[in-house]
Amino acid sequence: MLAILNSTFFLMEELNNQNQRDAMNSSPKLVLYNFSHSSCSWRVRFALNLKGLDYEYKAVNLAKGEQFSKEFEQLNPLRYVPVLVDGDVVVSDSLAILLYLEEKYPQRALLPDDPRRKALNLQVASIVCSSIQPLHMLGLMKRIEDKVGPEEGLLWAQSSIEKGFFALEKLVKDFATRFATGEALYMADVFLAPQIATVMRFNIDMSNFPILSRVYESYKTVPEFRASSPEAQPDAGS
Repeated sequence: MLAILNSTFFLMEELNNQNQRDAMNSSPKLVLYNFSHSSCSWRVRFALNLKGLDYEYKAVNLAKGEQFSKEFEQLNPLRYVPVLVDGDVVVSDSLAILLYLEEKYPQRALLPDDPRRKALNLQVASIVCSSIQPLHMLGLMKRIEDKVGPEEGLLWAQSSIEKGFFALEKLVKDFATRFATGEALYMADVFLAPQIATVMRFNIDMSNFPILSRVYESYKTVPEFRASSPEAQPDAGS
């Protein structure tokens, strides 16, 4: 009798797993509206790769102003990339997208179970997307340069980035090993890796940030990060 019960249990478990696989296979493919050289888009591509999620790549060329089209405005009234479409669900803003993916597709978790490390990951992500990246966006930089000149624009960008990086160094110093918050890649890394890569054009002296420099070297060895880089995207030459 026990053998029959065990056999029935395992059969039901396998049927349940198969149903989950069938549901995933039959669900609409994710669609990502993004731009190859957008660091916000890069974060989402990196996360999708880490989770092993297939998606359709929809290029929105910011240099040509395609984000101002009526079609794209219907997806995101702010006219920013990235935007993720999952069936009838439309999510814009990279942090919101990653939190959505974490809930909907929990495989390969990007947030650790430990509450302290989870809070740290969310804090790092928030600093990057609210206190560093927006302060050197192309639109803002152009406005500053038009008002006071390119030299002042560069100084503004450097000051904003370095302020954020100094804060991040202090935040992760007791946690960083191979990656920002330990041996595994988490959400903090998904935000940090593209951010560090894209600020090189501002001549940031990374020797002032030894922890960030060290973990960035680790990021460069991660296949999912390399595959999500601007150069690897279909619109890289745009």
